[in-house]
Amino acid sequence: QVQLVESGGGSVQAGGSLRLSCAASGFIFSRNAMGWYRQAPGKQRESVADISSGGRTNYADSVKGRFTISRDIAKKTVYLQMNSLKPEDTAVYYCAAMMNKFYWGQGTQVTVSS
Repeated sequence: QVQLVESGGGSVQAGGSLRLSCAASGFIFSRNAMGWYRQAPGKQRESVADISSGGRTNYADSVKGRFTISRDIAKKTVYLQMNSLKPEDTAVYYCAAMMNKFYWGQGTQVTVSS
C-alpha cells in the first residue's frame, strides 16, 4: 500500500539545478521521516538528505550548502532541490519513507555533465 513516486530527474550541465519530487501515499506522511539516497557508479548507496516528522533536516557533507530537502504536507510530497550540481552528483536517486522498515521509490536518474 505504501507508494513513493518520483519525478524530476534528468540531465543538466555542471553548475545547473534540478528539483526532484516524491509523491507519497499509503501512510501518514506527516508522522514519518523521509529521505533521499543515491547510488553512483562504482559506489555504495548513500544517504543524501533526510527530514524528520518535526521538519528537522540533515545532509551528507558532500551536498551541504547545495541541496535542500523540504516537504509539502498537504500534497504529501517531499522535494530535493539540487543547486550547483557537479558531475560527481551523477547517480540514481531514491526516495525513502522511514517507518518500521524502509520503503523505497523507483529511483530516478540524475546526470550532470561537465
